[in-house]
Amino acid sequence: MGVTATVTLLGDAISKAETFVDVFITVYTLVIFAYIITSWLRLPYSPTLNRIQRFLYDVSEPYLRLFRRFLPSFGPLDLSPMVAIIVLWLLDRVLITVLNRFN
Repeated sequence: MGVTATVTLLGDAISKAETFVDVFITVYTLVIFAYIITSWLRLPYSPTLNRIQRFLYDVSEPYLRLFRRFLPSFGPLDLSPMVAIIVLWLLDRVLITVLNRFN
């Protein structure tokens, strides 16, 4: 393999890593939004809906709990999802910038 092939392969790997990071953070943000919406709605009991709500809770709650520890309580208003999504977007931009430096 020549130098050109190695550089091309490295550039392709970095591009794939950028795409993965961007898609992962986008999907996780959508999961958090779905969790927020289902927590607002009173859904009828259904085993399928219960499993979906439980999945959203299990995936979103550990990350949101990190921010609930540090944010002050505003009564019934929970700002942790908003702060968590902003941090995700900032992390996305930082990781994409770092990966672009290698390209």
